[in-house]
Amino acid sequence: MEQYELELIAKYGESDEELKKLWDDHLSYEKILEKYESKSFLTPVEDQEVKELKKKKLTGKTRMHAILDKYKKTEG
Repeated sequence: MEQYELELIAKYGESDEELKKLWDDHLSYEKILEKYESKSFLTPVEDQEVKELKKKKLTGKTRMHAILDKYKKTEG
């Protein structure tokens, strides 16, 4: 995420529950993915979980960008 987007999340995250939840989920997914990426080998189950987490992270990020676009327009 760009610095400007991070600033918007910090500014509007307190009043926008959806944005806050999406951001918290995003950070949580990143931490879990980092743990998997540090492993030298993933089991098939772990590999599937990584794929699912990446999909969830991407879906959330797409929604976050839509919300942030709305705030970018109001900030003009």
